[in-house]
Amino acid sequence: MSLPLVLPDKAQKLLLHSCCAPCSGGIMETLFEASIDYTVFFYNPNIHPEPEYRLRKEENIRFANKLGVPFVDGDYDSDNWFLRTKGMEHEPERGTRCSLCFDIRLEQAALFAHEHGFPLMSSSLGISRWKNFEQVVACGQHAAARYAGLSYWNFNWRKKGGTNRMLDVSKRENFYQQEYCGCAYSLRDANAHRLSQGRPTIKTRKYYGKD
Repeated sequence: MSLPLVLPDKAQKLLLHSCCAPCSGGIMETLFEASIDYTVFFYNPNIHPEPEYRLRKEENIRFANKLGVPFVDGDYDSDNWFLRTKGMEHEPERGTRCSLCFDIRLEQAALFAHEHGFPLMSSSLGISRWKNFEQVVACGQHAAARYAGLSYWNFNWRKKGGTNRMLDVSKRENFYQQEYCGCAYSLRDANAHRLSQGRPTIKTRKYYGKD
């Protein structure tokens, strides 16, 4: 039997940055079952277009409400994201643009953690097989290091069945399944690849929820 999941350094609560419900659902459920006090922080101004952003956010809110877990909705300041990534439009996946994108999101999570008394933060970004886990951890540690008393939890959510649980929860909850990472450039590149394979391009979904 594996040991129960506990927060490091006797931390009493955790701020979990979430990129989307499919990635964070298994993590959220694992933390919930371990009776860990945590709050979900959704800050992803990279997601494009805005209706796609709203769909992904609402799916995450739906699951947080089901678990009774606090959910913090960060700003959708996409103009700032485009400004900070200007000149990196053609960087490859897992390249410098992705590092900067992680920085932008995790810096905001670290600021919120600092301002609201969280000693520990982590992110669901690293669970995706499309992401470089070490790259995410480095960005998270750099963001947390800005504030005394704040640490980044580098727990590898892919291990100990984490990836399978992510997939199981996503299927069970019928989460909206996005077909690209999130940003305008990943959508562009995904569609270019599809066209090269003779496949139809991605049609982003419309949003009919609340504003």
